[in-house]
Amino acid sequence: MNVIVMNNQARSLVNFWTVLLRRMIARGHTVTCLVPEGDPEGDAALRALGARVRHYPLDRKGLNPARDAATFLALYRLFRGASPGERPDLLYASTIKPVIYGLPAAALAGVGRRYAMITGLGYMFEADNPVKKLLTALAALLYRFSLSFARAVFFQNADDISEFRRRHCLGKRTNVVPTRGTGVDTARFTPALLPEGPPVFLLVARLLEAKGLYDFAEAARLVKKKHPEARFQLLGPPEEGRGGVPLETVRAWEREGLVEYLGQTRDVRPHVAAATVVALPSWREGMPCSLMEGMSMGRPIVATDAPGCREVTLHGQNGLLVPPRSPQALAEALAAFADDPGLAARMGREGRRLAEQEFDADKAADHLLDVMGLAPCRGAPDLRKSGTRSDA
Repeated sequence: MNVIVMNNQARSLVNFWTVLLRRMIARGHTVTCLVPEGDPEGDAALRALGARVRHYPLDRKGLNPARDAATFLALYRLFRGASPGERPDLLYASTIKPVIYGLPAAALAGVGRRYAMITGLGYMFEADNPVKKLLTALAALLYRFSLSFARAVFFQNADDISEFRRRHCLGKRTNVVPTRGTGVDTARFTPALLPEGPPVFLLVARLLEAKGLYDFAEAARLVKKKHPEARFQLLGPPEEGRGGVPLETVRAWEREGLVEYLGQTRDVRPHVAAATVVALPSWREGMPCSLMEGMSMGRPIVATDAPGCREVTLHGQNGLLVPPRSPQALAEALAAFADDPGLAARMGREGRRLAEQEFDADKAADHLLDVMGLAPCRGAPDLRKSGTRSDA
């Protein structure tokens, strides 16, 4: 089949969907990654996997109706204008705008098989003021329309399914499929020895308020009163616009000695290996990759008892859960690892076991491919029967 995998960033496909792309290609299908322009390095990485890359216009976080209409029209032309031999058979879309505009454009253009992955609710569902409530209502309406064109809608946690049903985003006949999200590439994120010396607490996230950055900084202030040697590190790209934490605020935390900002990277593994604990005090997630990657590398995790985070954090086993928006509780959980140096190793071992058994990316990818009917083509190896990993 000719498959289009659509996302709002090339970087997201490289970081989170590499295993799925490889398995699609290994099964003999032609894969085109449909992403906005502006990331030549990401485009190159996708091509290196064996995928094609095409671009479409997208204002990722904007609310300009004219620009969004232009996106829809460009997608329709792209889906419809392909030559007969290259016309897509299947669309797999993830993140909000690719789902909302990609599915109806593909349906109008005659793409027969259309699937959506809900990776989280995002800014427009954080309805804590009148403007956000209006955006939430608009997003719910758009989702209900677009998802009516999907053969199946994949969700990464049960809370998001409940929220979509509560807001009437899903029709009565919508095929809802729970998944483990992207999973984690356990062959790539291998266990690493815990670092010696003072504990290092790592938060991997975009610079968004909803990721709990302010709580992380305040928890650092509280922990350092008892454990001044503890280090708090923040790794992730800046985020402009609504919901972002200004980079100057992060720099101010650095000057105060609370956090170390590591910038952004395409490979988090060296930073995870240098950390004692991976933390994510997020308000809400789909299925947090940063926690699964930490688990896979043998790191304990500290996360909020919030949708998505609670799916991967078994309190007292592979990590600790704390209430959302509670810097005091977060500080107490992180301080536990400074008080008991052996705690990280014990919970880290359990995290690796769970990553292998419950969150392995190959298993997650196979589940998606089976639901979408992307069986191995004639002459392509069935990786499940051969026992061969797609990334070997």
